[in-house]
Formats: sequence, structure tokens, C-alpha cells
Amino acid sequence: MRALRILLILVVVLGGLFVIVDRVAVHFAQGQAADKLKANENLASTPDVNIKGFPFLTQVAGGSLDDVEVGIKSYDAATGDAGKTIRIDDLKADMKGVSFSGHYSSATASSATGTATISYDELLKTAKPEPTEVLPGVDAQVVSLADGGNGKIKVTAKVSGTVAGAIPVNRTVSVLSTVSVVNDKVEVHADSLPAVAGLSLAEDRVRTITDFQQAIDRLPGGIKLDKVEAAQDGVRITVRGSDVKLAG
Repeated sequence: MRALRILLILVVVLGGLFVIVDRVAVHFAQGQAADKLKANENLASTPDVNIKGFPFLTQVAGGSLDDVEVGIKSYDAATGDAGKTIRIDDLKADMKGVSFSGHYSSATASSATGTATISYDELLKTAKPEPTEVLPGVDAQVVSLADGGNGKIKVTAKVSGTVAGAIPVNRTVSVLSTVSVVNDKVEVHADSLPAVAGLSLAEDRVRTITDFQQAIDRLPGGIKLDKVEAAQDGVRITVRGSDVKLAG
């Protein structure tokens, strides 16, 4: 009985030591992965990396991690226009089946899904920044984007100028728009055109103001836009990818 008690104590002690070593190892690995991701993606701040599953050391021995969560507070994505970016907030990605090289210089996830937010103020920058002529002497410009309810974006434009050189126009009009992903771009498309009393505006001219697309390129690891929907604080995007590179 004494020998059995000693054996049980040893098992408990060794088990406790294994848990401690395992947790220390995973904490170190998360820090290393976060630093490498920050350097690879040229991030302003260190991302959050959470390696899930227990035990960690047996996953390492197998050369693959089951589930890794990555959180990036702010990311400047390319827009397709030279030198221009669009800020994406609170990017959270869940990486599955992360394999890595023997020296941990590279890591690739077999699949990844995630979510992020683009604020309305940030998306507004992608609408035409300068007033555009919709009638001789009359300009229009999108001045705000907001949640329109029921999954729609409320697009507000200002119309101003002088009709026929004599009649002043200074009006603000709004329209509800649908937001979707088209050809890897966020597209905002007016459901119906805004009415401007006293003015007969051609549809194609109005849509050059109300409708626009924004490309979002070179997201971390090569993930791509999947879906987008209007929300209270901005548009919520869903991203998805395969063979996503976390490092290397």
C-alpha cells in the first residue's frame, strides 16, 4: 500500500509538472507566433495568438496544431489604388490544421474563417471624394454612410449648385443601399434612386454618386472576402481561406 501511495503521488506530481511545462511552452509559442505575424504583416501592434487544445506538446510532436485563433486590432488593407489603404478593425480569424516547419520558420493553416469590421467613416473614404456634376451647374457628393436598418446602408448625399444659372439648389437626400461582395470587392448599390424635388436627374449620373465599390486586397495570410453585411457600427465582413500562411 505504501508503494502504491508513493506511485500515485509521483503520478500526480509528474502530471502537474507536465501541465506546467505544457502551459509554459504554449505561452512561449504564442508569443513567438505573434511576433512573427507582426513582422510578416508589418502590423503597428502585436496581434493576439491563442493556441487552443491540450496538450500542446503532443500537437507539436505531431507537427500540426488543431486550432489557432488570431486577433488583429487594426489592419490597413490595400485597396488596389497605389498608396491607398482602408482600415479594418477587430479582425478575428480561426485557423484549423496549422502545420509548421521543423525550425518553426513557416506555418500554414489548411483552412481559416474570420470576421472583421469596416467603420462607416472609413468606408465613406471610398465613395467619390469630390463633388460630381449631375446637371449643368449642379454637383452632388456623398457626405455620410450609416446603418439603415434591416441590413441596409443609409447613403446621404448633398446636392448643391444653380439650375439654369438662376435657381439655387441646396438639398440633402438619402437612399437605402444593399451591400454585398462582388468580385472580391465590397459593393454598395442603391435599391432605388433618391428623389430631388424640382430636378430631373439621369439615373446613370446619380448612380455615379450613390453606388461604389471598394477592393480589399492582401489580407493577412491570403484570406479573402466571403460575405459582408451592414451593422450598427459599420459593415461586418466575413473572410475565408485555405492554405493560409501565418508565417514564412
